[in-house]
Amino acid sequence: MDTDPNSTFIEFLTKCEDHQLFQLTKFYRDRLEQAIEEGVDGLSSLLTYERIFNGQEHRNVTELVEKGNRADSSKLLLNLVMEKGSRAQRVMWESFVKMCHGVPKLDKLLKEIQELGSDPFDYMNIAQGLSKLSSCLKDVQQKHKETLRVQTETLKVNTILIKEKVKIFQLVDRYAELTIISTVRDRILVEHELLARGRDHEEWREKDLQRELEKIQTNQLFQSSFSERNSKSGSSAVVSGVPGIGKTTMVQKIVYDWATGKIYPNFQFVFSFKFRDLNTIDCRINLRNLILDQYPYFGNVLGELWKNPEGLLFIFDGLDEFKVGIDFADNRRNTEPLSMCTDPECWCEVSDIVYSLIQHKLLPGCSVLVTSRPTELHLLEKAEISVWAEILGFVGDERKEYFNKFFEDQTVAEAVFKHVEENEILYTMCYNPSYCWILGLSLGPFFTQRDRKQQQVPKTITQLYSYYIYNILKNHGREIESPRDVLLKLGKMAFTGVSEKKIVFRNGDLIDYNLQPSQFLSGFLMELLERDDSVQSVVYTFPHLTIQEFVAALAQFLTPDPRDIGKLLREAHSEEDGRFEIFLRFVVGLSSPQAARPLEQFLGPFHQTTCRVIDWVKEKVEGQIGKRESITSKVNVLNTLHYLFELQNKALAQATVGSIETIIFYGFVLTPIDCMVLSHVIELSETIKHLDLRYSYIQYEGLQRLGPVLHKCQGLRLGRNELGDSGVKLVSAALRNPDCKIQELELKNNALTDSCVEDLASALSTNWSLTVLNLGSNKLGDSGVKKLLVALRNPDCNIQELGLESIGLTDHCAQDLASAFSENKSLTFLNLKSNFLTDQSVPAFCQFILTCKSLEQIHLGQNHFSLQGKRHLESLQESRLNLKLKLT
Repeated sequence: MDTDPNSTFIEFLTKCEDHQLFQLTKFYRDRLEQAIEEGVDGLSSLLTYERIFNGQEHRNVTELVEKGNRADSSKLLLNLVMEKGSRAQRVMWESFVKMCHGVPKLDKLLKEIQELGSDPFDYMNIAQGLSKLSSCLKDVQQKHKETLRVQTETLKVNTILIKEKVKIFQLVDRYAELTIISTVRDRILVEHELLARGRDHEEWREKDLQRELEKIQTNQLFQSSFSERNSKSGSSAVVSGVPGIGKTTMVQKIVYDWATGKIYPNFQFVFSFKFRDLNTIDCRINLRNLILDQYPYFGNVLGELWKNPEGLLFIFDGLDEFKVGIDFADNRRNTEPLSMCTDPECWCEVSDIVYSLIQHKLLPGCSVLVTSRPTELHLLEKAEISVWAEILGFVGDERKEYFNKFFEDQTVAEAVFKHVEENEILYTMCYNPSYCWILGLSLGPFFTQRDRKQQQVPKTITQLYSYYIYNILKNHGREIESPRDVLLKLGKMAFTGVSEKKIVFRNGDLIDYNLQPSQFLSGFLMELLERDDSVQSVVYTFPHLTIQEFVAALAQFLTPDPRDIGKLLREAHSEEDGRFEIFLRFVVGLSSPQAARPLEQFLGPFHQTTCRVIDWVKEKVEGQIGKRESITSKVNVLNTLHYLFELQNKALAQATVGSIETIIFYGFVLTPIDCMVLSHVIELSETIKHLDLRYSYIQYEGLQRLGPVLHKCQGLRLGRNELGDSGVKLVSAALRNPDCKIQELELKNNALTDSCVEDLASALSTNWSLTVLNLGSNKLGDSGVKKLLVALRNPDCNIQELGLESIGLTDHCAQDLASAFSENKSLTFLNLKSNFLTDQSVPAFCQFILTCKSLEQIHLGQNHFSLQGKRHLESLQESRLNLKLKLT
């Protein structure tokens, strides 16, 4: 029989001495603060019951919870416990065991401690161990820290100003904190990386981050409780994140913080490398020369460093940019012993040095940090990684912090952020710092230049990028004779890159497309230095992948012969890996006059291509609408609706979707952005009848976007969407609309309580269109149904079918139900299955069945009637031959 994990942990606590328990609490302090947040009020109650807290202390903790400050509440609780000494700490840990099963993060933490075996304190001692620096290395360490501080204390930011292409800021003034989690959610991205993260952003933001995803600080990647292994052989950490999410800036901040003594005091030396630079090394090299090439002042003291590898941290940034694959499969390494690098003086390939450091074959005991895009994480699956972390980007107020730091004028910062916040299609994407950077550059002028009218501020993504390019053209356009020709060539190169998933371009690429480096071109391309032996070479990249995609789309409108655009669009659309998804949205969006107009001032008319793109959109819409069987078809339909939104062509939208009757996204997750697009389409349709969004996880935020158009739908199926009571308020507003056409409303399984029923009942009292209402699988209870019956008693009520299955009904409500419908002339079907009704309700239902003449079917199955009670009910069918009674 398996040992009860709770009793095992209690036994471990019993063996712990007081000083060890203090050490345990201190070591896990940061994680405990997160772990107990969800159950902090319950934990405080347990500690009060055990007389650790007095009444006032308990109130102080719970008052913070009531105000929504769970993080502050958990910090206060831990502070109080630590002040009260060893008994309080012991009772707290015992309380953790009692409550852990309902608190996922706490449960995970206790299991981790248990898995460390009989003595987790060895693990903690290794993690916290410090070694002294020999006197001969103190001077070089000071020189190294000063060098790194100078290298990392400033942050270069690209602008779109002709006089000041690059602005330089102090890193500490511009750096905005990112949310990093101590796990990697998924290793493979099927869709376009940027879009995929945008889609799941709302899902984890409110729920997963609070319940299960643990935040990790950059100073906790090593020698902390997050490490899966802390041993004398050292540890390796991987931090992943999509392009533009801030991996390189995070590395810069880590190096700066170490150099200024803020983090990692246990590391005596930190060495940081970019894989992009390592690409230029095409010969064998050893670790000694790799370091000396970048930090020549180490001279002959490196031998001393090798003696204490535990004090070394190696950082490798941008694995996705490394041209050479690294194979961590042991079978290949065993058959090729030459590729194993076990000595820092050993000459070998760069990839083998990186491999050997990560696998602790070279300088065992040192620590290694690797950053990568998620798409390349499969390369590290077999590596010995202690911490897998992922940058989620900005969460909540971190977005606002970024804009506050971006703009020196806080009035402008506030205005830009307000605009972004009000436009969900922009706001959701702002988890990514690069996207925030584009927004800041593009939107700033609208709120600082008096000649711009704020009603013209861009709303679609295409309009936003159009103004971004417009600003470059306005500031740089005079430098070149024909910006149209240059952008056409640049766009062709960008399109090839999108097609081949290529983001770094070389001088050879520029020559192939007849491009020459210029001040004008530098407004679109960032120049990056690459080392090539003794000389420096330059490579080029667009500031962000989406800018490359936009320029690729723009080129389609600049070509002298647009006849083949239809073929190109069809081929791009047929690619199933999503590489052209954003590109296609931009092409369609540029067919919109609002997006094209600012660019046409500098680039000439887009008309010829626009007509062909609109024809393709029309063909695509007509081909997709109505298809709804597979997930693929739903993806295509949704993309098509996004095209219509980007196009902002009311006439075309009404001509193509104006006659749409049914929209089905059953079982397909929709974000608030998708709901906003869907709302735009429904608004333009005059024939919409059925909207099926069951299991689409739209939540309140998504329903909020759909709110203004819900009243237009005859059939509204919103089951299993976690709408909550607040969501019902939005539905009730639609029912009150004088033009409401809703006939069928399905709200099953939406975490509704009796609190929302009063608002719904009020709406029903003035609504005469609704005939079918399903509220099953919610926690309405007797009190909720009694509130609902107030409206249903109305003789003008037209409800014909009512679903109240599995809502917690008891016998106390049976008589109210019977009397409410005794004179009803419209009810034909009532579903009351899976409740808590017993024989006590039988007389009431007998009265109901006999008096409600319109009733054709009643479902009472899976309740708690006795055999006698069932027979009594069945006997009534003799007097109501037209009634179908279900009791199973």
